[in-house]
Amino acid sequence: MIRTHSTRRRLGVALISGAASVSLLLSACGGDGGGSGDEVSAPQTGALETGKVQKVSFWHSMDGTNAEVLNKLVKDFNKQNKGKIQVEPTYVGKYDDGIAKYKASIQSKSTPDLVQIYDIGTRFMIDAKQTVPMQQFIDRDKLDVSDLQPNITGYYSIDGKLYSMPFNTSMPVLYYNKTLFKKAGLDPNKPPTTLAEIRKDAEKLSKKNGGPAPYGFGAAIYGWLLEQFIATDNQLYCDNGNGRDGKATKVMFDSPDTVKIVSWWQKMVKDGLAANTGRDTSQAQKAFSSGQTAITLESTGQVGSFTEAAKAGNFELGVGFYPKLKPGDGGPIIGGASLWIDGVGHSDAEKEASWEFVKFLAEPKNQAIWHTGTGYFPASKKALQEPMDVKWRKQYPQFDVAVKQLEQTKLSKATQGCLLGVMPQSRKLSEDGLEKAINGADAKKSMTDAANALLPAIKQYNESVK
Repeated sequence: MIRTHSTRRRLGVALISGAASVSLLLSACGGDGGGSGDEVSAPQTGALETGKVQKVSFWHSMDGTNAEVLNKLVKDFNKQNKGKIQVEPTYVGKYDDGIAKYKASIQSKSTPDLVQIYDIGTRFMIDAKQTVPMQQFIDRDKLDVSDLQPNITGYYSIDGKLYSMPFNTSMPVLYYNKTLFKKAGLDPNKPPTTLAEIRKDAEKLSKKNGGPAPYGFGAAIYGWLLEQFIATDNQLYCDNGNGRDGKATKVMFDSPDTVKIVSWWQKMVKDGLAANTGRDTSQAQKAFSSGQTAITLESTGQVGSFTEAAKAGNFELGVGFYPKLKPGDGGPIIGGASLWIDGVGHSDAEKEASWEFVKFLAEPKNQAIWHTGTGYFPASKKALQEPMDVKWRKQYPQFDVAVKQLEQTKLSKATQGCLLGVMPQSRKLSEDGLEKAINGADAKKSMTDAANALLPAIKQYNESVK
């Protein structure tokens, strides 16, 4: 039985309690965010030749089954490096807690050797200038990284420079109830691919029109899903090339196309074709698992639990690509977290030992162990060819849809995602706007008000990292 990750990127303003606190923190780091403002360098090779065991403090946010799999990998690494390196993992809470504790550790000059930070903390991690970019180790060792999935490394890269190593990765997909599709006279092997097709199918599926389900569609009011719609439409979420050509100065989730998406969702609910389950993702999951909704949008991390729900509810589960506003070459953005090696205040031996562990986790066999044990995507392409991985995907063929979606997504600044120092607040505000619209407010005004409300925080953050 597969168990998937429970750590979600549900955010509140508490994560970064205002841009002012970030400004103070980055100022405390020293000017640009590092001791001298210069990038921390990778050590020269041979830094581990000390003749003693080098301990590596590793902070992470994996719990439950994910922690069990991670601890197994740590144990395997320590066994292979006995007498040389000893990785000591520490659970520091959910993603929000983890980055908050990391920020506190910068102020107290007690950062761990290695830390796992979720995707939307990337801009902050770069600006804080505490870590050694992975690209420095890669270039120093002339390491062949062609095995890494480009659509995964792309998120954590700027101008081809990889700042952190992807670890746990997920993507959103469309889930649908094939059994309800059959009852509604729809082709169970043809999931909707656009918002217009979802509406067309929902009209036949919904109880209002005599369909077999209370509602044809239902998904959580979740900012991450809105970000995905923008990316699949091949549009930018924030300016300056999604924050990759320079610091983003504004978000653009009030663009005409995004307003069309919000208006579509609003009308689906108003017309009784979609359930309004609110912001709680678990409620949307329960509605789909119980047959209250026939179509939903969720992370690949739900493949396992939805498969189990289908067995218990005696229905057939279908998985399709994330839907688009209109056909095109856009695609969804990866989510999850990556690994960062701290440099400021750390010895060359600590940095080198951390790098050895990062390389170990990226190996195909270990990525296959991680993939099959947790349901997260493997960052390694060769991991999919490992016997255990091939066997696992035969048991869960729905996951192959996600693999194909990842491979077919064209890497662009739109699909790389927005790098924004106040991305947590942005996601929260986009949810505010979306929820107001779904509840009946004007879609354009709701999203414009939300985007404008973020401008002071963006300005303050950017001024703190000049």
